[in-house]
Amino acid sequence: MQTLTAGQQAPDFTLPNQHNQPVTLSNLLKDNRVLVYFYPKAMTPGCTVQACSLRDSQQELAKHSVKVVGISTDEPKRLAKFAERDQLNFTLLGDEDHQVADQFGVWGTKKFMGKVYDGIHRLSFLVNQDGSIAHVFDKFKTKDHHQVVLDYLQGE
Repeated sequence: MQTLTAGQQAPDFTLPNQHNQPVTLSNLLKDNRVLVYFYPKAMTPGCTVQACSLRDSQQELAKHSVKVVGISTDEPKRLAKFAERDQLNFTLLGDEDHQVADQFGVWGTKKFMGKVYDGIHRLSFLVNQDGSIAHVFDKFKTKDHHQVVLDYLQGE
């Protein structure tokens, strides 16, 4: 797993959102910076806590000109249920074949309860409007991810 680092260019990508509409990173970057956050699976406990915290932080993030995009390997139908159930106010994208996760270097071997499998590692990338990665968030808990991001933005 070769994770992208600050200063590198984020790969431009197009993925379907929760409404099964294509969303392209370069289009999102025209107006704002983008926090691209990768999470393992929609509607699971940890991912729900993380998503709801980001939902509740949208106004603060907007003050720093940051939009949020969540990426998992879920299909758009599941993403729509997740967004509706938890009233998420940001875009969720489905990377079903994990190609974008591979490009960002967040797809790899994981261990959970003695089981070894391949999956998405929970990492976030703050992408500048020029497509360069400003910061990689890799040390956080699901419940404080939003605060780690906000603390970074306030310290810029």
